[in-house]
Amino acid sequence: MSPQLSECPSEIRAALTGPWPTIRTPFTREGDIDRMSLCHHIDFMISGGAKAIVLTWGDSLYSVLTDDEVAEVTKLVVEHVRGRAVVVAADHIWWTGKCVQFADYCAGIGADMLMVLPPDWGASTTVESLVAHYGAVAEHIPVMVVTNYLAQRPQAFGLEVIQALYDSVPGIVALKNDVRGEFFRRVCLMTRDRWCLSSGGQKQNHMDVVPYGVHGFLSCYLTFKPEIAWRYWNAIQSHDLAAAVEVIRDYDMPFFDYILPCEGGFNAAMYAVFEIYGLTKRYRRPPYHTFTDRQMEELTNFLRRTGFL
Repeated sequence: MSPQLSECPSEIRAALTGPWPTIRTPFTREGDIDRMSLCHHIDFMISGGAKAIVLTWGDSLYSVLTDDEVAEVTKLVVEHVRGRAVVVAADHIWWTGKCVQFADYCAGIGADMLMVLPPDWGASTTVESLVAHYGAVAEHIPVMVVTNYLAQRPQAFGLEVIQALYDSVPGIVALKNDVRGEFFRRVCLMTRDRWCLSSGGQKQNHMDVVPYGVHGFLSCYLTFKPEIAWRYWNAIQSHDLAAAVEVIRDYDMPFFDYILPCEGGFNAAMYAVFEIYGLTKRYRRPPYHTFTDRQMEELTNFLRRTGFL
């Protein structure tokens, strides 16, 4: 078991301050995990300045992976990173006992942190049961909270959960947010002194909470065009809000306006972007949609028009 923590370790805080990328598990046309492409993409992200390599239930497509494949991908990522960046693993929305087993596994293979996404079908959890869940996992490895599931609950419940976790589970040291607006502003004010806080999604979501103490943000651009991520982050660090807004206006808004309504969702579009950049292939496991040749041509034209290519 890992020692009790009271705040985010300095090396993890440094790695998650500023932009950081997530892994999108690459596949072959036949639906096999493309291990070679996964390693190649990790190298690309680290060479582009990523200080953390992060797995997530959503982006990493755990929804079409088996439990054994989740363990295999996690181990491959840790082994290939080889200490060049912090590795944040992710669970598979497991019940407490299984999640504890996986936390112990992640600690044993050398992952630095585990992002925990609890099951909450039918609003089945309580504040007390969630504190017990996170607390059991945090005895084995430092934990990152992800707020995705709290979007389906009343704001008051979500804030009560976060406050209880902050007060009661010292092994939680970071949070990645998926709930925009007042909720995250309050979470920042509540937890910023000890936790390392990151916003998900678009850069405008990050900029909204900069005054409230957010530390980092998930950046899709670190996965294919890192100079955009660093241009935005350098503007934020320099307090040049006009320059940061320019990045949002010229890149972030047009890009997300294009990919969010795409057939198959934004994740299908991101896989297609990676193929266009020669990083991984466009393929996703069925029944998930994979971009057609026509969609690939349209996406390529968009990227050229907007200065991405």
